[in-house]
Amino acid sequence: MSDAGWHTVKIHKGRGAVSNLQGRYETLAREAFDDGWSHESHDEDEAAPPPQTQIIEEQAKSILTRNASPDIPFNVSLNPYRGCEHGCIYCFARPTHSYLGLSPGLDFERQIYAKVNAPELLLRELAKPSYVAEPIALGVNTDAYQPCERELRITRRVLEVLRDCAHPVALITKSALIERDIDLLAPMAAQRLAMTAVTLTTLDPAIACTLEPRAASPARRLRVIRTLTDAGIPVHVSIAPVIPFITEPDLERIVEAVTEAGAISAHYLVLRLPWEVSPLFRQWLEAHFPDRAQRVMNRVQDMRGGKDYDARFGARMRGEGVWADLIRQRFEKAVQRCGLGGRAGQFKGLDASQFRPPVVATTPQRRQKTAAPGQLDLF
Repeated sequence: MSDAGWHTVKIHKGRGAVSNLQGRYETLAREAFDDGWSHESHDEDEAAPPPQTQIIEEQAKSILTRNASPDIPFNVSLNPYRGCEHGCIYCFARPTHSYLGLSPGLDFERQIYAKVNAPELLLRELAKPSYVAEPIALGVNTDAYQPCERELRITRRVLEVLRDCAHPVALITKSALIERDIDLLAPMAAQRLAMTAVTLTTLDPAIACTLEPRAASPARRLRVIRTLTDAGIPVHVSIAPVIPFITEPDLERIVEAVTEAGAISAHYLVLRLPWEVSPLFRQWLEAHFPDRAQRVMNRVQDMRGGKDYDARFGARMRGEGVWADLIRQRFEKAVQRCGLGGRAGQFKGLDASQFRPPVVATTPQRRQKTAAPGQLDLF
């Protein structure tokens, strides 16, 4: 992986990454160089056009992901999008863009792959005789309610499939767009078929603006929690990631704020820096917090056995050592003081016993059509 451009990174307004760091599978290193022939003006202050977002429609081959990690409380997930315009610099999904020959940096935020056939693939999965219903976590790797969802409505169509089949679902988001789907989620929640999770990293809008630039503001996310709660939809809060000296000072105040907003439970995760996320995060630190960058990384490494990241199950989410123990104790005391539940019960309230498999037509003329759950196929 090349460190080219490390000391010449540039802050891009509305983007989390400050460079288009090459992925780990690239064999050639590229570095931008101005030889003076490309521009009439040599004014260094001349504003370059901002990186534009490109939505690439994709016909996915499969849609449900099974996971065997003991660190997370669900077994099945569905992600309508690859890449995420929210631009959270800490996103653990950034390295997946390397598989596409793209950068986990700016490319991850501006080249978004939309799985436009996700609802149809989901119907096909749910109709299999061997399918056993259990809660599906929707939008885990990348946000299912990122900006392009407003027009594409893939997440909403997936929810309609799950509603029609009485299938339980849990969503996690940083977006206020989830309020659009209250008409689907509230009736499902009343049947113990839906719950939501809102990620809240900091209460400081200035930090959030650079850390997760195109996600909803902290104040707006608190309003989302209240709105969903008032609609009868259970809301869990993910305080993630906890970043020493950046978001960590907010820990207790976040717990208090989400309790007041109506959340029923919360959990936290410490900063994870797998693969390319580590150099990207270091660049972000140098660009936005040069005064404390080394202190932050020292504490991160204190929790990771002297490394930027420890991928072992059990250690990767919470870290180890004195600093990790201190964060855990602070969180537990804050949760006890506020009366919030923990992560263990996040999915226990969902009921998979109501599931009704869809009937999918299989004749060539009607292969794309589906009947309502429980309705017989006449052909």
